[in-house]
Amino acid sequence: MSHIVTVQDAVTAFADFMEPTAAELDAIEREMPVILADVDLLDAHITTLDRTPTELDARRIRRARRRALAARVALVNRTAGASLSGGAA
Repeated sequence: MSHIVTVQDAVTAFADFMEPTAAELDAIEREMPVILADVDLLDAHITTLDRTPTELDARRIRRARRRALAARVALVNRTAGASLSGGAA
C-alpha cells in the first residue's frame, strides 16, 4: 500500500525565497492601470450575464473596453519609450 503524504513542508520551506523581487513589484505597479481597466471591463460584462444588456449596459461595456485598450496602449508606449531611450544610430 502506498501512502499519500502532503508536500506542504517542502513547499513552505522555500516561502522566503518565493517572495516577489523589487523588479517584479515595480512591473506590477506599472501594469496596475491595465489590470484595473480589465477589472472594470469584466465588471461590465458580469453585470449583463443574467439579463439582456440594455443600451446603458452596452455603453458601459464600450467605455470599459476603450479604457482597457487605452491603458494597454499607454503601457506599450511607456515600455517602448523606455527601451528606445537612446539616440538614432
